[in-house]
Amino acid sequence: MNPTSPLLLAAAILLWSRAAVSRTRLARLGGKRNHRRPGPKAQRLALAASTGVLTAAVVGLPAGAVAGAATAAATWWFIRRVTDKRQAKPDPLGLAATWDLLAACLRAGLPVPAAVTAISDDLPDDAGRALRATADLLAMGADPVDAWAPAMACPQTAALARGARHTARSGTALADVVAGIAAVVRDSAGDAAEARAQRAGVLIAAPLGVCFLPAFICLGIAPVVAGLAAQLAI
Repeated sequence: MNPTSPLLLAAAILLWSRAAVSRTRLARLGGKRNHRRPGPKAQRLALAASTGVLTAAVVGLPAGAVAGAATAAATWWFIRRVTDKRQAKPDPLGLAATWDLLAACLRAGLPVPAAVTAISDDLPDDAGRALRATADLLAMGADPVDAWAPAMACPQTAALARGARHTARSGTALADVVAGIAAVVRDSAGDAAEARAQRAGVLIAAPLGVCFLPAFICLGIAPVVAGLAAQLAI
């Protein structure tokens, strides 16, 4: 190992320990606003830098500098891709819980504009803005078709807008429609989770097949083929 590797390893351990101490202090001082938790970008940068330093410590300089930089860049890219994908796709169970909350507010007698405004902050940004615009139009007494147009334009609230327009024409309770939407979202989340579990089972079994297939060919098929070839040659 390169003589500078222990120094780099010590720096990596120090960086990880400082991050752990900071998280502990933040957990103990959770209610105080003067200790702000680092943002996602700072956390990604700290993790990528720590991974790069550890790689450089293991490999050793000067090759470790190149390997560490490559590892840090790859870690940054992977974490950013995973977090962006999670942020872009809202939690279906959280969305279903939000619709349940809206149904409860409506059943409790809260006016539709107030109920919609109350749950708008729990939705993703686009859906929240669409529902707030709809609530403002409803509060001003706009026609239901026009008032629910902003929500209809957002994919995450289009089902709610269609149900609200239907209830305005037929007189059906909007709370029942919202509860049905929550049930559909929850069932879809269950189906998606089951599909992911089945796909994981297939992916787990694939490496086993790759490992056992050569052994099966060598111990099962190859001797039979060799024996038949020997008999035909005779």
